[in-house]
Amino acid sequence: MRGAIFDMDGLLIDSERLWQQEFHAIAAERGITLPACFPNEICGTGGDQARAVLARHFHTDDPGAVLWECSARVHALEEDGVPLKPGVRVMLEGLRGAGYRVAVASSSPMDMIRKNLRANGVEEFFDALTSGREVAHGKPAPDIFLLAAERLSVPPEECWVFEDSLSGTEAGARARCRVIMVPDLVPPDDGARRRCWGIFPDLAQAWEAIRR
Repeated sequence: MRGAIFDMDGLLIDSERLWQQEFHAIAAERGITLPACFPNEICGTGGDQARAVLARHFHTDDPGAVLWECSARVHALEEDGVPLKPGVRVMLEGLRGAGYRVAVASSSPMDMIRKNLRANGVEEFFDALTSGREVAHGKPAPDIFLLAAERLSVPPEECWVFEDSLSGTEAGARARCRVIMVPDLVPPDDGARRRCWGIFPDLAQAWEAIRR
């Protein structure tokens, strides 16, 4: 293994709760109560998949407007800074010491990716950044991980993918990467357990397993 590709929201930074908070707020403003299954369906998705979920739950023909509004609200909240998740620095320092090439592959816009990495002082650890806005199909399609591997100049089969969402683990597996899940808001299901090389409570423990 020579490459490592990370999701961002809910995996590197503790921002997934902000997205859920704002999706629920927008829904409430429209007189809608989102069901308990909503996080499972939306977390980690992007592009057509995210819009399909939003169209269904927000009963709208313009799900892109909902996604844009939520993104703008989260972007504003992130101005105050979003902390790293536990174990991030341990993992990144370990990978650097072992000579890995490292990328981010996030459904978020590129400016949000750069801002969050820079604010937490970890931008220097990454050799490539990839946004879901750069690919035709969002997670669970494999496009974003294939593009990230290409930018690292590492075959997908030689890349670890680190994800917190079910759709992200599916995308990583479909890209033929070796997938590790660190759950955030959504617990692993049977599909994720089959797809993943390992499931760990934080990235520090995931690094220990890789190192061994």
